[in-house]
Amino acid sequence: MDGEHSALSGVERERERLPPIYNSSPPAGLGRGAKQPFPSLGTFISTLSQRRDMAGRGLAGGIMGNLTGNHGLRHGRELPPICSNVRQKHRLSIDTLPPEVKAPFPSDPIIPLRTKTTKEFQEDMERALQSGDWREVREFYLTTFDSFIEINAAFKREANGLFNTIEDSGVNTKFVNAVYDALLNTPQDIQKSVLKGIINSLLREWKGPRTKDDLRAYFILVQNPQYSSTSTYVIYAHLLRQIAALSEADHHFLVHWFKKLSARRFRQLVERLLQFISTRLFPAEPDEFPPLSKCAWWIPSATKVLSLFNAANSVSSPPIMSFTDFYNITLEHIDFMEDYRTWQNYGNSNRFSFCQFPFILSTAVKKAIIQKDSEQQMISQARQSLVSKVSRRQRVDMNLLFLNIKVRRAQLLSDSLDELTRKRCDLKKKLRVTFVGEAGLDMGGLTKEWFLLLVRQIFHTDYGMFTYMKDSRCHWFSSWKCDNYSEFQLVGTLMGLAVYNSIALDIHFPLYCYRKLLTPPTVPCDQNALVGMANATLDDLQQIMPELAHGLGELLSYEGNVEEDFYLTFQVFQEEMGVVKSYNLKPGGDKIPVTKQSRKEYVQLYVDFLLNKSIYKQFAAFYHGFHSVCASDALMLLRPEEVEMLVCGSPELDMSALQKAAQYEGYSKTDATVRCFWDVVLAFPLELQKKLLHFATGSDRVPVGGMADLNFKIAKIDVPTDWLPISHTCFNQICLPPYRTRKELKQKLTIAISNAEGFGLE
Repeated sequence: MDGEHSALSGVERERERLPPIYNSSPPAGLGRGAKQPFPSLGTFISTLSQRRDMAGRGLAGGIMGNLTGNHGLRHGRELPPICSNVRQKHRLSIDTLPPEVKAPFPSDPIIPLRTKTTKEFQEDMERALQSGDWREVREFYLTTFDSFIEINAAFKREANGLFNTIEDSGVNTKFVNAVYDALLNTPQDIQKSVLKGIINSLLREWKGPRTKDDLRAYFILVQNPQYSSTSTYVIYAHLLRQIAALSEADHHFLVHWFKKLSARRFRQLVERLLQFISTRLFPAEPDEFPPLSKCAWWIPSATKVLSLFNAANSVSSPPIMSFTDFYNITLEHIDFMEDYRTWQNYGNSNRFSFCQFPFILSTAVKKAIIQKDSEQQMISQARQSLVSKVSRRQRVDMNLLFLNIKVRRAQLLSDSLDELTRKRCDLKKKLRVTFVGEAGLDMGGLTKEWFLLLVRQIFHTDYGMFTYMKDSRCHWFSSWKCDNYSEFQLVGTLMGLAVYNSIALDIHFPLYCYRKLLTPPTVPCDQNALVGMANATLDDLQQIMPELAHGLGELLSYEGNVEEDFYLTFQVFQEEMGVVKSYNLKPGGDKIPVTKQSRKEYVQLYVDFLLNKSIYKQFAAFYHGFHSVCASDALMLLRPEEVEMLVCGSPELDMSALQKAAQYEGYSKTDATVRCFWDVVLAFPLELQKKLLHFATGSDRVPVGGMADLNFKIAKIDVPTDWLPISHTCFNQICLPPYRTRKELKQKLTIAISNAEGFGLE
């Protein structure tokens, strides 16, 4: 509380410097704190007289209602209060009052009518810019941002309309945008007056639950472009704190209102919040902000508000921004393992950690957390093995620190399966591969080749474990039944080892596969619990079997007689190893016709059968294989897209980025051969660029950290220029003879990368 009080004192000191009209506190009992002067009785009656034509014979009732219910008049000298604590009483008992008494009591202050339009405001701005006379514009800004009531008066489409829906905020968005777009072009005194008005509003003591008008004010205030300046961060922080403290129901409204913003303004607000967090974490000047110990709530508040924008992005179809645009790269420079441990120990309690909001952590941070978490488990296992050996006075073999895999090329799959099965307790150790009968210490290249050859063999169509879907260009699990699903477990284990050992695999699973892999994200304690049974939709089927998904979509929208025209039952047929088998989607399904009323159920059951039930044993083995290596709470932080990125890397190649990050040995970047090399590579079609990357690194995918993480090197080799380039995949190195011409280099390089296999040529 001391920290909070100190942080607020800066704003209060700012308030002390405000003119009297901003500096006055609302009188006791004013409720929402309207900033209008209290009306005299004469003024009040005069106002009522102007409305006589509209009121007609109901005038007497209107006067009585206003005399008894108007908050401003209650504090006037002319009339005594009806009774003490009238506001609290009407809040408690309004539902029990008779209708004729209920109506005149507004639960909130009446919003004054403002008639200025967007066009009129823009004309005022043009006149001010031309003449230098800012009085009218100054008065508008001074009044508009003076209180929540005035904000609603200016920007609400209908001053006293309810607009209590998530679909419509009731805000005149065009006018808000015009006012904010013009604000930064006004004189400094106007900009300061806006900030002072916001300070005044935020410092008020509010009573009772928030109204939708309050939410509208927050919704409008958070869009203010002035918060891009660090000089306004104290005010911005208090605004964010109040928004973060709203109820879950209020947050629900804000989420749906945020998603209606234009993509450009939505992105600006997200970037402003990310910048606020980064600058608070790493300020340019040490004394730029209050000490972190006194405003520790700044970052949690901003992160929680950012989570509302992330939620708005998630419920938008399609998303307004890529999920990667919510990453805060500066968090790669904090002690994220300490943050991770805080999250493990305290979960989603009041103890803040960024892991509570995983959308803000980049895939690189999540990968590092998974690897370090696994390393700690590995070190613990290795220590236990060493202690056990020493205690039994046995010779300590340093191979205990590694997962040593020995395989024959001719029996690659069976040997790999045997080795991983026998050494399942060592899976978290650093992987080291040896090909029997071949010399060479594995410095990374042999491991890469082992993964490459194994994946290629497993996913070959002749092998039958996976079916290649030509329409969607991805692999899916074959539904054939057998007694042993250990080979599916091997594939899952391989994927886990690839993540742990930073190897990108050329695997093409649909995104739904990775969603299944995170269902649940950690292995259940109950061995009989179902795994991988993610909720399947027609959109998920579209990723894998687009033609079938299209047909089922047509069934759902068919206007004719479904039962007679389609003649379907709740039974489906599937070909397995050349044999067609039938399956009931529910008990007695072969005798239950699909009708217009039941077709939705039929489609849901059919999709669930194809993507979950028909391949359950295959996928369960695959799931347990992956989690046997990557068992970590950190998996709960990942999106399916991020798991795919960790396993496969990114298919998006940026050869310009590779050129910038490249290192040289024997050459410099200005040498003719190097310049010719990059001229040729940058002009290659994508297919040849992938082959070059595969030739030099053993994979055609980009790791999570980007091209810079490849440590790509071009080395000079002193051999005749009729030699082809060679590579050392364990060092991500390509060796070039000193070719004299661009044409010669292109010819030799194309031959080399098009015929490479492992460390040699076929």
